[in-house]
Order: sequence, then structure tokens, then C-alpha cells
Amino acid sequence: MSSLLTLTPEGLYCPDAKAHIDPVRPVERAIITHGHADHARAGHGAVLATRQTLDIMAIRYGANFCGQVQALDYGETLALGPVSVSLYPAGHVLGSAQVLLENASGRTVVSGDYKRHKDPTCTPFELVRCDTFVTEATFGLPVFRHPPASEEIAKLLGSMAMFADQTHLVGAYALGKAQRVMAELRAAGYERTIYLHGALEKLTDYYQTQGVDLGPVELVGKRGKELAGELVMCPPGQLTDRWSRRFGDPKTVMASGWMRVRARARQRGAELPLIMSDHADWDDLCRTILETGAEQIWVTHGAEEALVHWCELNGRKARPLNMIGYGDGEEILDTNDA
Repeated sequence: MSSLLTLTPEGLYCPDAKAHIDPVRPVERAIITHGHADHARAGHGAVLATRQTLDIMAIRYGANFCGQVQALDYGETLALGPVSVSLYPAGHVLGSAQVLLENASGRTVVSGDYKRHKDPTCTPFELVRCDTFVTEATFGLPVFRHPPASEEIAKLLGSMAMFADQTHLVGAYALGKAQRVMAELRAAGYERTIYLHGALEKLTDYYQTQGVDLGPVELVGKRGKELAGELVMCPPGQLTDRWSRRFGDPKTVMASGWMRVRARARQRGAELPLIMSDHADWDDLCRTILETGAEQIWVTHGAEEALVHWCELNGRKARPLNMIGYGDGEEILDTNDA
């Protein structure tokens, strides 16, 4: 058991720092790993996070989303009572961070959501050695091995060339995934305007202000069939919504790590599933656990039991946290979730 962390109804809690990490309900002091809605909620007394995560929370919830904010740069250390707190890149989305808690008894890292695949839209994951490591397990089964994003983007561009008279409607989560798809398209040489559903506008604009070059983008507005041959991005829920009918007979595309599962692709109405995830796959989860050097592993939100079993087979003490209130960061379908 970590001497730095305990589990409360609100989520992970560091008693010595008097702070919760990604709490599922309002608390007095919260440390937030990133801006996805299942980790970053409004109503806390005080929030500590990277500047970009704080900005994203303000975009999503309004300027008064908490009582007070405090920004911490990657690698900067802050003392909260006898505990030193610092943030390190998680590679998940823009501003995402792992939380390092350190005192005389040791070092504990709460990773939040993380990935180790290359992503042009956020700072790469940085390994932090520790005694206790809290890891997600969204894709914590051996079947989940994510291909390079460039391969999936090549499938999309190939489809656009083959079906040049149809709109390609790409469903992607509003924070992180949509911007990554756009950036990967640009890296592959796609230079035409990318059209956006209104729910993607504010976060896409913010990414551009942070130096992420997404090329020419425009809102769809009232256009429909006149965008035949173009690429339109939208929240996943719009793929099967009445909104999509304006494009006539579009090719529906879904970008998610869950597209490895054919039933999920059918459920989303995706004719072209793109296996693109902002989470670590099975191999990277296992690799990261070993590389941290941690002897104690806490596993949360995902296929917890499978990863716990793997840890025990590899000489690590592990426990599932069975926390309620966290999704996978890729399945929230509310069109207003931007």
C-alpha cells in the first residue's frame, strides 16, 4: 500500500497534500491530469494542473469552473505540506500530465491517461521512475496492439482517392483525437481545407494558438452535398445522427482504438474504421510498468484484472482499484462535449 495515496469515494487522495487527483465529484483541492470530461470536472475549490489543461477546462466549462487555479509547468516542483508535487508529460492530449508525489517514504506516480505512440499535437510521454505506479488499463488486453497512425491515415487517403465523389465524414473525439487526425493528415501531405462540425471549433482553435499547425480549417456551417469529395470532421455521435444526412451518401469513418473490435465499428456506423488511440496499448502498458521500476502497481479504469494478473506473473505487486466514474476518453458522444 502506498503511504502517499489512499482511495476515497471521490477518487485517489493524498492525505499529506490534502489533494485529490482527478476526483469524480467536487472537492476542496484537485490535481487534474488532463482535460477530458471523465478526469476534469467543474466545481472544485482549487485546481492544480498544467496551463494548457486549465485553459481547456475554461473552454469547456467557462472561466469560473473552480474557485482558484494554479498552473504548474512540466518538471516544476510544488510543496503541498510535506509532499513534493510535480507534473510530467503523459503524451495523451495537449497539456496532459502524470502526477509525481514524493516524500521521505518514496515516490508515487499517477499517470492519468497516457500513450507512447508518436503524436504531433502534444508533448511526448516522459518516463518517471517510482516506487508505486498508478496506471490506466483502457486497452489492457493482449488483443489491443495499435498500428502506427500513418498506416491508418493512409487508409483514409486511399478511400478518398477511390471514392472521390463522396464526402468522407470522420468521427473523432473533440479533445485530442480530432486534432491528432488533422495533424496526421497534414504530415501525410493532405493540404486541402478540412471542414469541422461546430462542436470541434473552440478546441481546434486553441490547439492552433498553442503552435499545433492543423492547416486550413473551416466550419461546415449550412453546407452539405456541396462538400462532396471533401473531408469533414465531427464528434462520433454525429456519424449516425440526422446531421450527417445533409452530405447525401457520405463515407463514414471512425477514429478510435476501439475500432480494433468489429462490433464497436458496426455500433458506431463506421464503414471505414481507423485504429487510432490516445491511450497506451497492451505492449506499451506492460513496457511502461516495467520501465518505471515500480514494485507496486495500482490499475484503474479498464481491463484491470488482466493487467493485474500480468503484473503478478512478472513479479509486481498489483491491485485493481475498481473506480467508478471514468470512461476511456474516446466514447463520449455528446455533440456539445467540446
